[in-house]
Amino acid sequence: MVREIMRDESFLSQKAGPATQDDLSVAQDLLDTLAAHKESCVGMAANMIGVNKRIIAFDSEGSYMVMFNPEIIKKSGPYEAEEGCLSLAGIRKARRWNSIKVQYQNEKFQTRFKTFTGWTAQIIQHEIDHCEGVLI
Repeated sequence: MVREIMRDESFLSQKAGPATQDDLSVAQDLLDTLAAHKESCVGMAANMIGVNKRIIAFDSEGSYMVMFNPEIIKKSGPYEAEEGCLSLAGIRKARRWNSIKVQYQNEKFQTRFKTFTGWTAQIIQHEIDHCEGVLI
């Protein structure tokens, strides 16, 4: 189901709680909402649709990927970026890393590790910031 975009900064500033298997429908709503905004958005976190759980969805080189409880466990190659956000007005500066290794759970809640670089890594970092309550 396509959900309304959350713009309440006090809600978006809250740290997200852990996702569980009970949140699988939230992941589907996140994918549906991301697809509905594909012209202006490449990633979303669950708090952007009003659910304060550690779930992100993003465009990974042409196909959508969902992560439950993502954590960056390794990073390298810092750089300065400018980013926009569907939930917030304007463009903001952000410190990003060119390469990140992420620990996350898939839709079966199996723990996985994957390294991402470049644009995809930047998207994931932005969405994990949402999970941490960091406003970009």
